[in-house]
Amino acid sequence: MASKSENSDSVSLGVGNIVGESFSILFGNLIAVIPLVLVPVLLSIVIASSMVGADVALGVEAPDFSTFSNIAIWALMFVVQIVFYALATALLVQLTYDAKLGRPLQPGRYISPALRSAILIAVLTIISSVLVGLASIALIIPGLWVYAVFSMIVPAVLFEGAWFRGLRRSAMLTKGYRWPICGVLLLIGVCAGIVSFLASVVASFLVDTGDWAMIAAFSAIAVFAVGLAGISIALIYARLREIKEDVSVDKIVSVFD
Repeated sequence: MASKSENSDSVSLGVGNIVGESFSILFGNLIAVIPLVLVPVLLSIVIASSMVGADVALGVEAPDFSTFSNIAIWALMFVVQIVFYALATALLVQLTYDAKLGRPLQPGRYISPALRSAILIAVLTIISSVLVGLASIALIIPGLWVYAVFSMIVPAVLFEGAWFRGLRRSAMLTKGYRWPICGVLLLIGVCAGIVSFLASVVASFLVDTGDWAMIAAFSAIAVFAVGLAGISIALIYARLREIKEDVSVDKIVSVFD
């Protein structure tokens, strides 16, 4: 797809605007966001808890990496979480654009496109996560930068049908804007990290009440972290399409009309 201008990279991404709008859309549409995100989050935690125990899955206790089988189970749990995170993000990007356009939110309409793309998105996300992990072995900044490169996989697959070209498409869209994207991801990541930490703390206080109480409390709080992250990805993608290709949000979502 042709870029709007060879000098488009000189246009500001608008880090502050994206972060502020992410919070605005999240808290302005909580009634729709919570059930939309809660289901994949809850399923992810329930499955993870069945694999490694609720205490470990919720971050209340440290994982045991003393044996190869424990490491393999932990890796499989990580894959499961990626699959459900991909599903949640695919749902959120659709909600974000309807909210941004002031259109009625239709959570039921978001499910079919998200399910059709979820497995492929998960596969591509796993590949990009491995690349991020390898980069992070060196320093945290390269890891974050690689994450920025492939951060647009979900909307690229969902709205453009990029399929296995999703990695390349994300790299193309983010070129010239990776450090500003890192800025958005870092700010959102800190906020999401704080929320996730609070979720683990709350879960730790409920250890004596049983696994289900811990899982329910953790999931209810974690929804805010996942919701904020998914919305920010949608807004970054929309901004990049606007800057580089002169494509507005209404044109992005028209593929489902």
